[in-house]
Amino acid sequence: MTILDKITADKIKEVALRKSLIPVSQLEQSVLFERATASLAKAVSTGSGIIAEHKRRSPSKSVINNSLSVQDVASGYEQAGVSGMSVLTDGKYFGGSLDDLLLARAAAQFPLLRKEFIVDEYQILEAKAYGADAILLIAATLSRKQIEQFSTFAKSLGLDVLCESHNEKELQKSIMPSVDMLGINNRNLKTFEVSLETSKELIKQIPDEFVKVSESGISSVEAIKELKPHGFQGFLIGENFMKTDNPGESAATFIKQLD
Repeated sequence: MTILDKITADKIKEVALRKSLIPVSQLEQSVLFERATASLAKAVSTGSGIIAEHKRRSPSKSVINNSLSVQDVASGYEQAGVSGMSVLTDGKYFGGSLDDLLLARAAAQFPLLRKEFIVDEYQILEAKAYGADAILLIAATLSRKQIEQFSTFAKSLGLDVLCESHNEKELQKSIMPSVDMLGINNRNLKTFEVSLETSKELIKQIPDEFVKVSESGISSVEAIKELKPHGFQGFLIGENFMKTDNPGESAATFIKQLD
């Protein structure tokens, strides 16, 4: 059982509990549910391409940064010129929550991605109700039918969809019109090793109509300069900024060096 299998099994139980506590009608009555969303795919393809993350901890790295306020991180990232922000909302393994999404939304206007292990349409309604503009789907945990179901539902709510793959098999089942961005995760789920070669190899199979995003292990400007000629427009950066005292400042310095 991989860590992803474990997280997914826990997530199914967690979502069942949340569904029993907060009905769909309550989510649909949220003030933010009526909000017009901003396209993360468009922001990535026309801006710096950086999707900067808010992440307190992870199963592979334990604590990254517990001391910063989400609002400060969000406004710092926005001022730095990132294209969007990924907000981890998983509590058990990453120390996040839906409230983090709400606080980020209150502090910034740029597109927000709800980074979560999505196993149910209910979580997509939550994303919309808490101010997200986009959702993440993880191909490793979903069937092609589920990817199609969840991405189509997200699009009906005005949300963009980033679907991430770790290998060729996962990528092939993710290619469909209801997905906006195809992400290649450079981390091997079995060994946790990271290699940019994964992105370079798999991008050859991504059709041009998709926004192409590389994820995991991108901690240097050199890595982005290495990946861009292969056709990547987006770069999800998780721990690099969050392990500093001022993620916004760190992102601003990073983006200046990209020019």
